[in-house]
Amino acid sequence: MKRLYRSETNKMVAGVLGGLGEYFRIDPTILRLLFVVVLFMSFFTVAIIYLVAAVIIPAEGEIR
Repeated sequence: MKRLYRSETNKMVAGVLGGLGEYFRIDPTILRLLFVVVLFMSFFTVAIIYLVAAVIIPAEGEIR
């Protein structure tokens, strides 16, 4: 079963978009560009969602 993790190898800030890219098999650069576009459209909403995801999504090396 596939699990969502924050990437430790493919990260810029917290590894959330790198982990999403690995999970959905999408180039993380595309996700980062989309993130920046949406960030300019609604800064506070996207920033809060990213921060919550960084806290909730476990890191790649963490065992639960």
